[in-house]
Parts: sequence; C-alpha cells; structure tokens
Amino acid sequence: MTALAPSPYAFSAGPCGGLRTSVYGLDVLMRASGALWVEAQRVLIVADLHLEKGSAYAARGQMLPPYDTAETLRRLTAETGALQPDVVVLLGDTFHDGRSEDRLAPRDAESLKALARGRTLVWVVGNHDADGPRALPGEVVDEMALAGLVLRHEPQDGPQAGEVAGHLHPAARVSTAKGTVRRRCFITDGERLILPAFGAYAGGLNVRDAAFGGMFVRPPLAGALGASKVHAVGWRSLTGD
Repeated sequence: MTALAPSPYAFSAGPCGGLRTSVYGLDVLMRASGALWVEAQRVLIVADLHLEKGSAYAARGQMLPPYDTAETLRRLTAETGALQPDVVVLLGDTFHDGRSEDRLAPRDAESLKALARGRTLVWVVGNHDADGPRALPGEVVDEMALAGLVLRHEPQDGPQAGEVAGHLHPAARVSTAKGTVRRRCFITDGERLILPAFGAYAGGLNVRDAAFGGMFVRPPLAGALGASKVHAVGWRSLTGD
C-alpha cells in the first residue's frame, strides 16, 4: 500500500497488524480480519457475514462452492479465540436471506451457538435478516448503544456522529506506479465508521461510489485489509473503479 495523505485525526499501528483510531472519542482497533475490537468494553463487532450466500445462489442455479459459511465462521471463531470478548456484536445481514438459518449445516449451527457460550451475543438485524435468528442464542436488536456510539446495520444519511455501521461493504482501490490493488476496508472520518463485510462471499463497494457521498464531515481514512495488516490509506490516494 502507498504512503498516506495527512489525516486530521489520529491513527497508529496496533497489535497483530491492526490499526488504532478513535470514533467519536472511543478508541477502537481495526483488525486485519475485518472485525472491529473495542478493548475497553471488550466488545468485538463484525458486519455482513451473509451466511449461506453460496447455498442461496445454488438454489437459483448459480453454483458456488458451498463452503462460505464454514470459512466465515472459522475466521470469526479465530477472532473470538484470540481476543476473548465479553460481547460479540453481529452488525446485521448475518444471514443472506430469511431461509438461510434453515440451510445451515449442523456443524455451522453449532459454531454459531458456541459464539454465545460464556459471553453475550447480539444480533443487530439488517435488511437481509430483518427477523433475526429463530433457533439460535443471543439478543436480537435494531441497534445498540456502546459507550457513546450507536451500532446499527444501515448507515443513516448525512453525517452521523458516533455511528458504527455496515451494509455498504466498503472497498478501497489504490493505484500506484507498480499497479492497482483493491481491498475491503474500514472507512472513517473519526466521527463515524463503516465496517467491511466479514463474509467470505460478501464482496465490496468502492468507497468513491456515490453511495458514500455526504456521509463524512472531512475526507475519510480507509483501513484497507491486507493479508495480515490493516493499511491506512488517505482519501487522496483512493481511486474509483
């Protein structure tokens, strides 16, 4: 990744390749997995798992390898094992559609149940999973307050101080003399933050897309996901698709 444009807010390298910053005054760590870690409250946040997307596509005749749910849950289990959070927040669109829970393999359902053992599991509902889970543990909410922040699935229009959301699947594209890379990313202006999609098949929308227009009070910073590190990329270094 390239060097950064100057930022009006602080960020610094964190443990395990993560990138530290603050959102509305609360210190957070953007992790290379795409999860957000709020250490002071011991809360782990992930967005847009889209579990059973592969099986949804297969039902419509578009055959994808049926391993996305297992891979997504493997990565999430690794995060909870490494961090031992007291609370795990699933920030909406955890399931790809309203029938995804019925299509879960028994081992994958057990992985989801294991996430709730010894901690609080919170399902923030999204547009793909508006009813929440039916047979799995955890609390189902429309949004959640956390130390001055509001956690919700879909970001609201205009600047929203203290909002942490998903839904848009942000991705950063950076072009240099050596070539172009495109990565899922966090995007934040220090006032609000949008998480990347955590799901294996979820994809990403370029942060230069009009869907992100008007959301930030200053040029935002992208935390682009590398193999083992989050790369801080200034707004001027980001390009459209």
